[in-house]
Amino acid sequence: MRTRASNRSCSNWNSLLGVASGLLLLAISVVFSAACSGNGARGDNEQPKRSTVMAPAVPVIVAKVSQKTVPVEVRVIGNGEAFSTVQVKSQVDGQVERVYFQEGQDVKKGDLLFTIDRRPFEATLQQTEANVAKDTAQEKNAEAQAERNEQLFKEGIISKDQYDQFRTNADALKAAVRADQAAVENARIQLGYCSVFSPIDGRTGTLMIHPGNVVKANDAALVVVNQVSPLYVDFSAPEQYLAEIRRFMAAGRLKVQASVPNDPLHSEDGFVSFVNNTIDTNTGTILLKGTFANPERRLWPGQFVTVVLTLTSKPSAVVAPSQAVQTGQQGQYAFVVKDDHTVDLRPVASGLTVGAETVIEKGLQPGETVVTDGQLMLYPGARVEVKSELSH
Repeated sequence: MRTRASNRSCSNWNSLLGVASGLLLLAISVVFSAACSGNGARGDNEQPKRSTVMAPAVPVIVAKVSQKTVPVEVRVIGNGEAFSTVQVKSQVDGQVERVYFQEGQDVKKGDLLFTIDRRPFEATLQQTEANVAKDTAQEKNAEAQAERNEQLFKEGIISKDQYDQFRTNADALKAAVRADQAAVENARIQLGYCSVFSPIDGRTGTLMIHPGNVVKANDAALVVVNQVSPLYVDFSAPEQYLAEIRRFMAAGRLKVQASVPNDPLHSEDGFVSFVNNTIDTNTGTILLKGTFANPERRLWPGQFVTVVLTLTSKPSAVVAPSQAVQTGQQGQYAFVVKDDHTVDLRPVASGLTVGAETVIEKGLQPGETVVTDGQLMLYPGARVEVKSELSH
């Protein structure tokens, strides 16, 4: 009896476990179906939102394209040349007694620079003057004898040969007097050379001979004097400008400016005064010289300067800052800022460069805004933020 009751109890327990397992599977199935049904409904009614990130605006500096008259210029490098250069030399042999100037001093034409020992030349002058006096006395005596013997010859007392001897002696002594007078003049000139004067207005250089040195005639230079006001500036222009240079020079003076590289705001005005008679075949340039008054002496002989040769003017030219024009694989271009603060890449053709501006032959219009700084991060259609605007 116990055995049957026990078997019946186990059978009931197994039945309960089966029912519970079925209910659990049914619940899981219902939950899973509800979840799937919910996802499907949301997918039918709502689309998943896509996140869009807008690129940040690129900070740039801009400037306006303008239209104005610009000069047609040639910019080259030149160097100063003294208007006149004189190597002051001694014209006599002797010892330098005294120097009357300081190195680097400005001197005027006729200023005394050196004196050379005068005593030998004074002695020579006195000797030649004595010779003149001696020969003059002899010449007077010979002339008197010739006159007396001329009368005797006319009276037949002396022969013609005797008279000719007296006449010849008088004429020879007269010539000797003239030679002595020339020697006196030469001695005075040599004595005058003992004082060395400046031949031009200018500025002295290094003193090469000091008092006590013995100098020779036309040997080493005592000092070099350079005239720096006015002053030449030598420069070379490309040969393609030669025809225009000659044409404008025929119509009047051709203006040229020169400035020191570290002081470009203070330039000197001058004019072209010389065009060389040949073109340098090695460089394809023509040598020119500009003459500058140089009153403040900003320019100096041998100094490298920036030369601006103005040929003519170009009216109504479209200009933009030079830094707005970029060069790429396809040529030159500029970024133009549109009204919606995006940029457009615009191909351009540039012309002359005048100062910080470039003439735009094609591609830009007056009033348009171009980017002058910040192009590295730009591309067509990029948004920009204007930080500042250049004025030009």
